[in-house]
Amino acid sequence: MTILGSGSIVAQFSDAGLIDTYQIMIDPVALPSGHSLFNGIKATLNLKLIDSKVFNSGVVLLTYEKQ
Repeated sequence: MTILGSGSIVAQFSDAGLIDTYQIMIDPVALPSGHSLFNGIKATLNLKLIDSKVFNSGVVLLTYEKQ
């Protein structure tokens, strides 16, 4: 299952232990305000970087697995 742009659902699924892999895309744009990516999680996530890819646009895709 893929969850796009819903921090609330990610926090709920993460707290329930239902997410094994996290893929995070970083776009090289600085915004003056916003929301924390993992806002609302109750426990510390220990993640291990398993893959990364840099696109010509400068976007970076990071893939982490839960330890």
